[in-house]
Amino acid sequence: MAVDTQVTPASDEASCIVRQLIARARSAQKLYESYTQEQVDEVVLAVGWAIMQPERNRALAEMAVAATGLGNVEDKIQKNYRKTLGLLRDLKGAKSVGIISVDAQRGLVEIARPVGVVAAIAPSTNPAATPANKAINALKGRNAVIIAPSPKGRTSCEALIAYIHAELDKVGAPRDLVQCLPDPITKASTQALMRLADLVVATGSQNNIRAAYASGTPAFGVGAGNVASIIDSSANLSAAASKIAASKTFDNATSCSSENSAVILADVYDAAVAALTEAGGAMLNREEKDLLQKTLWPDGKLDSTVTARSAPTIAAAAGLVRKEVAQCRFMMVEEHGTGPDYPYSGEKLSPVLTVYRARDFEHACQIVEAIYDHQGAGHSVGIHSENKEHIERLGLNLKVCRVIVNQAHCFATGGSFENGLPFSLSMGCGTWGGNNFSDNMNYRHYLNITRIVRPLPEQVPTEDDIFGDFFRKYG
Repeated sequence: MAVDTQVTPASDEASCIVRQLIARARSAQKLYESYTQEQVDEVVLAVGWAIMQPERNRALAEMAVAATGLGNVEDKIQKNYRKTLGLLRDLKGAKSVGIISVDAQRGLVEIARPVGVVAAIAPSTNPAATPANKAINALKGRNAVIIAPSPKGRTSCEALIAYIHAELDKVGAPRDLVQCLPDPITKASTQALMRLADLVVATGSQNNIRAAYASGTPAFGVGAGNVASIIDSSANLSAAASKIAASKTFDNATSCSSENSAVILADVYDAAVAALTEAGGAMLNREEKDLLQKTLWPDGKLDSTVTARSAPTIAAAAGLVRKEVAQCRFMMVEEHGTGPDYPYSGEKLSPVLTVYRARDFEHACQIVEAIYDHQGAGHSVGIHSENKEHIERLGLNLKVCRVIVNQAHCFATGGSFENGLPFSLSMGCGTWGGNNFSDNMNYRHYLNITRIVRPLPEQVPTEDDIFGDFFRKYG
């Protein structure tokens, strides 16, 4: 993707404003670079408390929903709290200043160094949690960070920055370590920030991700989400349905890790659908499915006015009046195909679950592969199963970076208190998803690592050490 180098008055003005922010950030970061590990960790805790403090957390959640119309307040409060608490747990005791690793046997010493000024691109779906997560990780590495929120998320981000500045004042750290692009948030100002920063960490639309990669600045971006979960014959159906329902409805499915499809083996299909219904789902009939499709994709493109709303709100907008649908937690539709002609096979960002019937596990894998060939490659897959072979087969063969086993997907993928993944709101999808990393983004992605390399006694292998087995086998 080529970068548009044409300079317009608007882009020139945006560049001047961003240059001022960058200069202030560099000045603050230069001072911050001299901080000890103890001082850095105090800054990290201060910024964490800026969003976790109960009154502030609620205010940010209410502001986010009011400004964006996405999600719901109580779930955003939980997300702001738990995602930040989990991140702080991960960072507690982690070395990010000075010497962080010594390997005497290999003669290597690793030293953590800052990357400088980080441009953090944040989505409207998480206008507080994602900026806080990125700011904390950046600060752990003694960097400064400038956040580019979505236009809809600007007020939440500005409020968060004000809370952060109040906490930075308490620990005596420069306020300019954490800044936000000023209003109006434009494409020109965001692109200028990405171009002038030292590192870009981008979360949000694929347009934003492509712009980050094309900025000329080293960048981490994430792939598209479109999670599918397999329910096989060995699954605890009640537990699987409960977890899928919790994940599908959390924050009105704003998470890229929320299940979009359930692929169910035929011999447990009816029982699994019954369990999903018991968990609050409502299966739509053919007519209702068509009405909902026209509402979600009125012109072939997902309509933002009805995404991330509650199921009853979307049902009302679609004219779905059947009681079971109008009052459900989430809607279900049966589907048989994948790709552009089957919009239900893609990401919906709403409490709508597409359900596929698979003949057997082989067929289930084929359906998931087809879904991800359309959208979501590299991100992750869920499986509800007690079959070790099935679980490992997904990890060995499917083009995904995470296989989430017997868990509520949107809670587990970004790190959980019940699994070992790092807490994060930015998940790399590997080359399958067009990304340059495949793990959950964490503080080490915000570091440069310098290595001191000392000489060792020479150890040169013989040809037999290297080729012996090969020659004995092939001559």
